[in-house]
Amino acid sequence: MIRVGVQSEPIDVAAALAAVEGDGAGAVATFTGLVRADDGVAVLELEHYPGMTEAALEAVAREATDRFALTAATIIHRVGAMRPGERIVLVATAAPHRSAALDACAYLIDRLKTDAPFWKRETRADAARWVEARGTDDAAAERWR
Repeated sequence: MIRVGVQSEPIDVAAALAAVEGDGAGAVATFTGLVRADDGVAVLELEHYPGMTEAALEAVAREATDRFALTAATIIHRVGAMRPGERIVLVATAAPHRSAALDACAYLIDRLKTDAPFWKRETRADAARWVEARGTDDAAAERWR
């Protein structure tokens, strides 16, 4: 089972986990990304192109499912304005064994950073700016290719 979602509402972790755990797999791994307050970030706003973003999320989820023999994969990503400490992304993977679930979870997070089309804008006390892609994210995704 693959489930992807892009939403402005807060992420319901319990509901997302219940869907992944319900298929009888032996292991579930999760990652929850939170908005950081790096250097005084007050608001992080994400924009996306509806339809294209969901298709990109589903493509990486399918790749992970095939590569790690997952029984389930869930990716829920928020868009809109968020404050430090709020959930921005949830990834959950289920597999018969823990190593596959954990590796798949790391794979999905690394691939989301480079393959999911989101545009990020940070607002601080004095200004707002668009966030550029980081080389460290490219390097993390490259290790899975």
